[in-house]
Amino acid sequence: MFFCEDVDFELENSKNISKWIASCPLSAGFQIEEINYIFCSDEYLYKLNMEFLHHDTYTDIITFDNSESDKKITADIFISIERVKENSKKFNVSFSHELNRVLIHGVLHLIGFKDKSPSEEKEMKNQEDLWLSKFTF
Repeated sequence: MFFCEDVDFELENSKNISKWIASCPLSAGFQIEEINYIFCSDEYLYKLNMEFLHHDTYTDIITFDNSESDKKITADIFISIERVKENSKKFNVSFSHELNRVLIHGVLHLIGFKDKSPSEEKEMKNQEDLWLSKFTF
């Protein structure tokens, strides 16, 4: 479930985080077949962003939904550890808080939440906050 590409990173409390992550799609009627989180560098994620999405920007997360049927999730979620660290400072929150926000953000995309318009961004933020409030491990 948790892997690294070109960074040395180990997710603390991974068993409890996995349970918390799984509870989100389950509560919306989805089944997780496989979600792979790949922690990487800014440059690694930037290259994926250019190659697959044609976005010439740095980002903290890219979610690839590989699901082949409705309500059964198969996905690869790439997260830039460098960007999460930078954003935690920018938003004045702990690294673990920001990382958890990004972890759940990817899952929220997989169950149908978007963040392209201002109203979608607001709903996504509300959902992130809701799920962060449920993280008690």
